[in-house]
Amino acid sequence: MAPAAPSFDDTADFVATDRGFIAALETPTITDSTGRTVWDTHAWDFMQSACPEETAHPHLWRQGQLNSKHGLYEICPGIYHVRGYDLSNMTIVEGKEGIIVIDPLVSCECARAGLELYQKHRGNGRRVTGMIYSHSHGDHYMGAAGVINPNSSAEADIPIIAPEGFIEAVLSESILAGPAMRKRGAAMYGNALPRSATGQIGTGLGMGSSVGTTSLIPPNTLIRKTDEEHVIDGVRIVFQMVPGTEAPAELNFHFPDFRALCIPETATNCMHNIVTLRGAQVRDAKAWSGYLDEAIVLFGAGSDVLFGSHNWPTWGQEELVRRLGEQRDLYGYMHDQTVRMMNLGMTGTEIAEVMRLPDALESAWHCRGFYGSLSHNVKGIYQKYMTWFDGRPEHLWQYPPREEGQRYVECFGGVDDLCDKAQTFIQREDYRFAATLLAHAVAADPENASQRAQDLLATTYEKLGYGAENATWRNFYLTAAQELRTGKKAGMVAGGRTPLGEKLRIEQWFEILSVQLDGTRAAEAAFSIDLDVTGAKEKWRLILSNGVLTRRKLDRKPGDTADVELVLTRLQLLELIRGNRVPVERETGDPGVVDQFLDLIRVDQGSSRGPSQI
Repeated sequence: MAPAAPSFDDTADFVATDRGFIAALETPTITDSTGRTVWDTHAWDFMQSACPEETAHPHLWRQGQLNSKHGLYEICPGIYHVRGYDLSNMTIVEGKEGIIVIDPLVSCECARAGLELYQKHRGNGRRVTGMIYSHSHGDHYMGAAGVINPNSSAEADIPIIAPEGFIEAVLSESILAGPAMRKRGAAMYGNALPRSATGQIGTGLGMGSSVGTTSLIPPNTLIRKTDEEHVIDGVRIVFQMVPGTEAPAELNFHFPDFRALCIPETATNCMHNIVTLRGAQVRDAKAWSGYLDEAIVLFGAGSDVLFGSHNWPTWGQEELVRRLGEQRDLYGYMHDQTVRMMNLGMTGTEIAEVMRLPDALESAWHCRGFYGSLSHNVKGIYQKYMTWFDGRPEHLWQYPPREEGQRYVECFGGVDDLCDKAQTFIQREDYRFAATLLAHAVAADPENASQRAQDLLATTYEKLGYGAENATWRNFYLTAAQELRTGKKAGMVAGGRTPLGEKLRIEQWFEILSVQLDGTRAAEAAFSIDLDVTGAKEKWRLILSNGVLTRRKLDRKPGDTADVELVLTRLQLLELIRGNRVPVERETGDPGVVDQFLDLIRVDQGSSRGPSQI
């Protein structure tokens, strides 16, 4: 029996996306100070035509049609959405004297354009009197300097609210693992793909990620517990802590006087990720489900509208509770049934192959896998409990792709014979296995891979991408196909060009340095450095041994000395670990140790620069 599917006769989402529309930007593009386009509002206009089913999944096309609508929208009197000008939405709540901004997008230019659109139609006199970061992902905080001037004394006391653990989560996901995640993120969001029926048609959560200037203005008010209430510019806000769901540090919040509930990203209009293609900590699907039920209990009866930082709102108390309940059951079902089948002896891959949602969830548009996928989520839940290892001993010590590919080519008697066999699977429309075979052929000698193998693999990836209901799968497949055909790399998503050093604690600087240390070269060295940071009143010892950089608070005993001791200011230390040999207040011991240390923490060999994220 075929699985249940949502009905195209259900047009409620199209009504919802148009509801409350006030105005759109008059200029089709948002540009930076050099005139470079960072966001093009018309890039997806082609999607308002009928879906070309040979190159796009109709369900995903419909989601793109909805997400590509853009402008300023009234959610309810006093609360407004800026939608369609970045991956995320920016929300503006009117207070007694000004406005509270929620989640100021990816880029400063986009956030500024959204604020100007609001001011044009709701009054230029409304200044920003508060800001909320709902969670620790870049599309919810990096545009902050577009709406607040961090160097303005007049804006220095504006409350900036975030969940407890916000900066620590930013450090973990955006900095420590940032370069790897940003590379994958570019493939996941299809940054390098043309916006076309054969290219990028959205991401499920929004249409794409902007490429403008990014920032981080640290929060000055942290929410630590559920039911915590704050009044910002006369607006009452009740917070719910939801850590470990879509982000390590995350909030939901309720506006009781507006009867409006904001669930920024744990109840979107599509299935979300338990583990993402870009990489991140595995999320807790069971806790996710429980927090959504808690939100129903806490805020359901007192809400007439539900909105978030992606997609569009849901109006009506009964309707929003139904949607929250279905989202709760979506994550709960995935978790419980994965664990049940896992305990029956099935692997994550096997569970993902047979898992089906109940018909009521399968047929709900907001539960479809446009961003997260059922297959990938099941494997993420399995990973959370059982790690990457599936219990099969042949997977304990597999060869890397190149070595494994060389052996596959040998087994088939050469690349051409392997390609011949792959073509038989392509003819049978078994693109999954054709991709497996052809990927081995290309991996066996990636620098000199045969043109035939590359072309066949690109065609196979395109077929898989065109048939994908999931936007991030489509973007990954098509990005790989484009690279095989043209050599064009995906690049990186925004976020890595913003030095964060002055906003981080000294201990966090050392944490970043420890993961960029070249362990192979550092294993040949051993030394210690004492740091007396005068203005900060902090004393640290850095110890290098066996290729590991250890940091400890310094409590020096008589006769306990380091190889070199530096007395310096916080700013001097920051410049030093950025790779700049600056004068310090005092230096005793072996100065060559400092030079050796700076050499070992260089991002690129031959460069004198430290990490851009510091």
